[in-house]
Amino acid sequence: MAKKAKTEEGSASGPDAPKSKKKLFIIGGVVLLAAAGAGGWFFLKKPTPEQIAATEAAKAKKPATFLEMKDMMIGMSNGGQQDRQPVMKIKVVLEIADAKVSEEVKPLLPRVEDAFQVFMRELRPSDLEGSAGMYRLKEELLRRVNLTVYPAKVDAVLFKELLVQ
Repeated sequence: MAKKAKTEEGSASGPDAPKSKKKLFIIGGVVLLAAAGAGGWFFLKKPTPEQIAATEAAKAKKPATFLEMKDMMIGMSNGGQQDRQPVMKIKVVLEIADAKVSEEVKPLLPRVEDAFQVFMRELRPSDLEGSAGMYRLKEELLRRVNLTVYPAKVDAVLFKELLVQ
């Protein structure tokens, strides 16, 4: 008798289980369709002419400012491999997004030059080989200039001239 009760309970829960799975499947499908519809509307919605004009005006209002630094001649570390000490001649331009920030940075240029020279005296000519070496130098100089002029921000360090002899 106990075995019959168990089978009756199993058959009673059996028909309810497929119905709940069907409901769950249907609800999941509806949610998925709603999400896809909202995503499609978001990506296919075209900006209004006013929004386009405002975006272009914001881009046009802020031309970059370039602040040229003095030429620097720096004796580099030779690592004891050569009798003659290598020399680097470098001319750097700082790119700044706002002219007001450029005016804040100008009085700090002697500190920036000092930070550059202290760093570059420890470089070896092998540190500057290839495009990867130039990229690392550019990134390190940008980091140092931003530390020096904080809270102002310099967007890029540009090389006008770089010569290693």
